[in-house]
Amino acid sequence: MAGLGVWFRGLLNTKENADSGASPAHVRPRTSERSSFDEDNNDFALATYGQLRQEPGNIFLSPFSIRIALAMTLAGARGETAAQMREALRISSSDEMLHVAIAKTIQQLNDAGAGTYEMAVANSLWGQSGDPFQPEARHYGGGMNLVDFRRGAETARRTINRWVEDKTKQRIQELIPSGGVNGFTRLVLANAVYFKGMWASPFDKEATHHAPFYVDGGGQVEASLMHQTKEVRYLQAKGYQAVDIAYRGGDLSMLVLLPDRQDGLRDLEDQLTERALRDCTAQMETRKAKLFLPRFKITWGTTDVSSQLTALGMPLAFRPLEADFSGMNGHEPPHVDSLFISAVFHKAFVEVNEKGTEAAAATAVAMTYGARSSPPPKIPLFRADHPFLFAIRDRRSGTIVFFGRISDPTQEH
Repeated sequence: MAGLGVWFRGLLNTKENADSGASPAHVRPRTSERSSFDEDNNDFALATYGQLRQEPGNIFLSPFSIRIALAMTLAGARGETAAQMREALRISSSDEMLHVAIAKTIQQLNDAGAGTYEMAVANSLWGQSGDPFQPEARHYGGGMNLVDFRRGAETARRTINRWVEDKTKQRIQELIPSGGVNGFTRLVLANAVYFKGMWASPFDKEATHHAPFYVDGGGQVEASLMHQTKEVRYLQAKGYQAVDIAYRGGDLSMLVLLPDRQDGLRDLEDQLTERALRDCTAQMETRKAKLFLPRFKITWGTTDVSSQLTALGMPLAFRPLEADFSGMNGHEPPHVDSLFISAVFHKAFVEVNEKGTEAAAATAVAMTYGARSSPPPKIPLFRADHPFLFAIRDRRSGTIVFFGRISDPTQEH
């Protein structure tokens, strides 16, 4: 188990991991380190959503949280397992640059805002007591916490879940479900993201009214539609409208993509790529618009996203006696003590109202062994009374922190 020390040193100095990671065939061309990292984040965000979009109803997740948790896991991966993870996670930089960029982004999100909003990104590692782990993971601000999976898996599960609850102000509870860890679990990597921001220009509660929201399939529900006329970043594109609504402080915003047709969501999802999203935000102009946006509150998950990650190209990481995480414990497959990922649990919460938005998400990786725009109207009408997509993002870098779909704002799951 001495190899565990090598893995944790890898989080401190990733040159060794960069030398033993993916072959150049798995590294995509990039422009600058910073723009590449942000584009890779959003590429992964939309690819992950693309794997989830066939599920019915509302969807809300933090692809940023999932990617950070798996990047921590990647630090201990070797050989083809590492190569597949790099491809699935859309990593086009060296491992060293990846870890440094993630650390900088976490610090920027945690430190920014000057008190105008709350944002917290936290990471932790939970290892088997008695195994020779080293207690630092500087790049992710995480520390090693020792628990006893062998003799008290349920106690360990409750301990990790309490940590997540504390970091997300009780919004994410029971991240790891009953039975999610067991006596063979040796390591859990957890990431939690919490955000609470007030709109730069709040909606007036007196202007909120009940109105039909047209759901998929032709039905409708009564929803609470908020309303105001204000200056926002706006775009009328082919087949959809987009608005970017700022939170107080201006660093973060909610980007809302609304199909022109009530039944146009699938077409919009089909055309949504990282490049299309980048072009959309680049073409937006600040102008006055009439906004109608529903209030909604969603708790999504807990969901095990292992099958979606497998479909993105990293099946080897989930195969017992085939996955190679020897950078964590020194045991290469098919050794009986070689590690594999048994589950990637994710859960997210969001509430949008007249004052602003509160959102939280958490991810736990459990490891076991064995277009161009057309001219907008004079005062555009943006009436989100049918299914739409939205993202909470860092305006400066464009990084998507949360991403979701509202199919029915009256449903909380």
